[in-house]
Amino acid sequence: MAIDLRALAAMIDHTLLAPEATSSDITRLCAEAVELGVGTVCVSPSHVAFAHGLLPATIQVASVVGFPSGAHRSEVKALEAGLALENGAIEIDMVINLAHVLSGNWRGVEDDVAEVRAAVHRPAVLKVIIESGALTDDQIVQTCKSAVAAGADFVKTSTGFHKTGGATTHAVALMRSTVGPSIGVKASGGIRTLADALQMIEAGANRIGASASRAILDAAQTEQN
Repeated sequence: MAIDLRALAAMIDHTLLAPEATSSDITRLCAEAVELGVGTVCVSPSHVAFAHGLLPATIQVASVVGFPSGAHRSEVKALEAGLALENGAIEIDMVINLAHVLSGNWRGVEDDVAEVRAAVHRPAVLKVIIESGALTDDQIVQTCKSAVAAGADFVKTSTGFHKTGGATTHAVALMRSTVGPSIGVKASGGIRTLADALQMIEAGANRIGASASRAILDAAQTEQN
């Protein structure tokens, strides 16, 4: 795959969601984001306002809600999303309720997403984290369908915190074939190298969540040269 360095950087959500991250860590993350020219910085809710104040208008701020378990009440997720938007986020990555999925409660999945969507007014973007590593193929397909029916702009593979692991090309391809070309697919969790990122893009991802953005883009720069 030919590498367009600027286009690749714009696809990356430069991410720091470690619970022990400090304001100094966020400062470094944002400085690195500007240097690398990434499209978005993704931080925990408590860091949104701080990150927003550090970044130029060309770099968006994303935050997570119901993270990382997804087991929060829907109204709490919606409140968390609304506060993140008030603090400067323009993209929200919410975690589904896995218990609903594993019990086949598709109405519960859809209602959960819909309540957060109601708080995330467009043009703000809603990404729905399905934790694909914990699901069967049939569950991935139905979860994606439920998320899209409830208003998701993106479906996203993973939190990166679940014991089942992160993104796989199989899950990304299945998600893309399910949602079609008009809905985004974000691959996240365990993407550490340029090869990882390109494989996810080839499988159908149009957004990459990564904490290893520098390693990915430095390798892309070397390839381009």
